[in-house]
Amino acid sequence: MRVPKYKVIVDQLADKIRSGEYPPGHKLITHRQLSTQKGIALVTASRVYAELEKMGLISSEVGRGTFVKESQIPLGHGIDQAETLEGMQDLSFNSPLLAHQPKLLRDSLRALSMSGDLESLLEYQPHAGRHYDREIVRNDLIEKGLHTQTEQILMVNGAQHGLAVSLLSLLKPGDIVAVDALTYPGFKALAEVQGIALIAIPYTKEGTDLEVLEQICQNRQVKAIYSMPTLHNPLGWVMSLEQRQKLIHIARKYKLIIFEDGAYSFLEENPPATLAQLAPDITLYISGFSKSIATGLRVGFIVSPLKWLPLLTRVIRATTWNTAGLITSLTCKWVQDGTLKQLESEKRQDANIRQKIARNVFFDMDYTSHPNSYFLWLSLPKALRTDQLIASLLAQNISVSGAEPFATTGFTPHAIRLALASIKLEMLETCLIKVKETIELHAYGKGF
Repeated sequence: MRVPKYKVIVDQLADKIRSGEYPPGHKLITHRQLSTQKGIALVTASRVYAELEKMGLISSEVGRGTFVKESQIPLGHGIDQAETLEGMQDLSFNSPLLAHQPKLLRDSLRALSMSGDLESLLEYQPHAGRHYDREIVRNDLIEKGLHTQTEQILMVNGAQHGLAVSLLSLLKPGDIVAVDALTYPGFKALAEVQGIALIAIPYTKEGTDLEVLEQICQNRQVKAIYSMPTLHNPLGWVMSLEQRQKLIHIARKYKLIIFEDGAYSFLEENPPATLAQLAPDITLYISGFSKSIATGLRVGFIVSPLKWLPLLTRVIRATTWNTAGLITSLTCKWVQDGTLKQLESEKRQDANIRQKIARNVFFDMDYTSHPNSYFLWLSLPKALRTDQLIASLLAQNISVSGAEPFATTGFTPHAIRLALASIKLEMLETCLIKVKETIELHAYGKGF
């Protein structure tokens, strides 16, 4: 069987990279030059580089070109949740945990063990969750401005599971979903495994570029849009009410489903109305308690129009049968007794303190963030390769995320995302100073 020419070229370049003929940092020729050199179409040359990028051998950065990656960086770094090595300072994943939370868990488990009906928590639960738990979540959402019925809420194993259930329920392989040019890596991963095509929408300081979104909807059969209107990951923006209304107008005009992700929305103290509140008939609101309470809980929920409930319930049954009764009960107790509200307030304060530390360190660099965000998007000097920086920081036991896991276009922004929540507060400034020193050392040959 004849091997396609582009695969032959991919293998040739991969061999040169692995053998060291093309060392880390080696700049490859442009797509157009490769097209001319190999006698292939420009689109085929782009496909060659895309394959090499998937293999983790090269990286493309806007305005800089395509480079051989540092071999010390593990494939999947920045998106794969690996066990954190002892002594590693993790700036790649957010696990916001307050000092008193272990005691809170201990006390709550003790109280739960003394409560009446433990037997029911050891049994199968309804696929969408117990009515009692869903009612508690509903009351919390109403307090936050999202008025819904208990029947519209489905309990899931964290927001990531909620996104997976939503896509499996309402989309089929080949469907097109509009996403921001930088978006949540977990959604990218879901789209890839489910065969969903993503189309990137550029962004402005206000959020998604809605003019471009409408142009794309005019020319492509877009089925849905994935949006994080309240505290976008990784850029931290909060879309205005006017922008939200414009997005909904476009969604109605072109019959789009809206997947609204509210994972970090609790960090914005006075957010505008959710898309689900403004357009409840076309929006799935997906969120959870991983960031507001603890990442180890894996309890989340979907708020859905009634018309989609049978589809969503069927997929929950197929993927997990039901959420774990014990953990869901514990989480909902914290929602009901005011613990969640207190934790959200404390974490807003904690995130604000961490942001101030980060902004003080990177005061003279180009960054994007939100005053209460647990992450910061840091643009890098042109003289510095992102993979070189990541490898150098890993050698110092500091882990950061490059832009690649977040990018939905062919070219990756020249930036890194710093997750600020996992490192102890008293160690954060020292760690961020090391990041800045490393950037300046490699870019300019100087220290902090």
